[in-house]
Amino acid sequence: MKEKINEKVLKKTIERCKEKNIIIPTYKQMRNPELIPEKIREELKNIGLWDLNSLNLFRITWKNEAVRFGGDFGGINYLEFPKEITGVNARIIMLIGKFFPTGAHKVGATFGPLVEKLITGHFDPTSQKALWPSTGNYCRGGAYDSYLLGCDSIAVLPEGMSSERFEWLHKVGAEVFATPGCESNVKEIYDKVKELKAERGDKIVNLNQFSEIGNSLWHYAVTGPAMEEVYNLEKTDNNRFSAVFLTQGSAGTLGCTDYLRTKFPLMKVCAGEALQCPTLLYNGYGGHRIEGIGDKHVPWIHNIRNMDMVAGIDDEVNMRLMRLFNEKEGHKKLIENEVDPELIAKLDLLGISSIANLMGAIKMAKYYEMNKDDVVFTVATDSMEMYKSRIIEENERLGEYTKTSAAVDYEGRLHGLTIDHMLELNYYDKKRIHNLKYFTWIEQQGKTLEELNAQWYDENYWTDQYSKVDLWDEEINEFNEKTGLLKKYL
Repeated sequence: MKEKINEKVLKKTIERCKEKNIIIPTYKQMRNPELIPEKIREELKNIGLWDLNSLNLFRITWKNEAVRFGGDFGGINYLEFPKEITGVNARIIMLIGKFFPTGAHKVGATFGPLVEKLITGHFDPTSQKALWPSTGNYCRGGAYDSYLLGCDSIAVLPEGMSSERFEWLHKVGAEVFATPGCESNVKEIYDKVKELKAERGDKIVNLNQFSEIGNSLWHYAVTGPAMEEVYNLEKTDNNRFSAVFLTQGSAGTLGCTDYLRTKFPLMKVCAGEALQCPTLLYNGYGGHRIEGIGDKHVPWIHNIRNMDMVAGIDDEVNMRLMRLFNEKEGHKKLIENEVDPELIAKLDLLGISSIANLMGAIKMAKYYEMNKDDVVFTVATDSMEMYKSRIIEENERLGEYTKTSAAVDYEGRLHGLTIDHMLELNYYDKKRIHNLKYFTWIEQQGKTLEELNAQWYDENYWTDQYSKVDLWDEEINEFNEKTGLLKKYL
């Protein structure tokens, strides 16, 4: 069923898009860029990947050419990690987010929530600001998409995030608010949002990554099929799609597993979190340093019934492996252990949460005693581009990275990863985690108990949510027809 259109606001949005030459891509085009008109692809050859140009909306895909300027589309960007790095026989494959605009796939996660409202007239770009509460990359993606879609934006994120994030947000003209704490301090973000809403009312629209289905729907429609495509490309006769590991964060990326479950029903899905803030695992709390994952609550859009396992990732090990993958002595150690130098040169494609995802994939492979026929997927949300200051900080904290440091991290921490702090979920484990949503979403954020129960008991709830993607594509096509801008590219 189509959402009711606010025609008065929609008319303003259409005029704004005409003024700024904004054409909105469909989910089908983001999944299959070969469907993008050839004339648009030609114009992109003169546009940088991070440029503030509305045509870069068509680069919200896993299939961008791996260049900073003027690239076309090709295969999916991914890496496979050999046993020399992982220490396990299972094949671990990671989709690479570096080659999205802004260097992170969050431009996809933020596309859905904003575009859904623009094409139905529920966001007025002439008078409202898009509010992006985040622990980092989501507000970067939101600020970028907002600019490309002719909208003003507000970013709210913890003051403990890397300095690179704040510098970049100011460059794109976002209004920025830094809240107390670190990655785990999500409630403080919500408190600031509530304060801003009280001050400005309808002048801002809150696009909360933890509750906007457009976040996980993008991954259902684009990331899940990308993993399936890579698997079909890489599989041998005996291979099986065995598992997906992803840190929870907003639970948006985990939306891909709802799609993949329809294709590979026997696969295992594990949601990871920082051991220092083990909300899913132990109903725990705390602060941690794995930038890119928010904690102390269960996101509204997280389909807990689709999970098989939760796991804790030690942030101290995470930060040590960041050094191993990025310091000269670390590279020497990897070469000494016969890791391909071409792969070593690409390890900076993994940001901090990406390393956590690799750690979790290794732990899953060990837990389930996987062999060479098992394929495990995960994602590198972003690269080290936004974390260079963290390398400097770790050198100040721990001293120079030496040959001994590299040996300890490689043998003891990377190959020494164990199956500790992992819980395979039964029915009531899942229900316990699902019920944690009550305290954030019913008591604090105004969601209804009826919908919370529907998420658990209604077998059609999640499929109905994700079926919206085809409807949204129809509405995007209708919107583009109304602006008339696509005609010159056909």
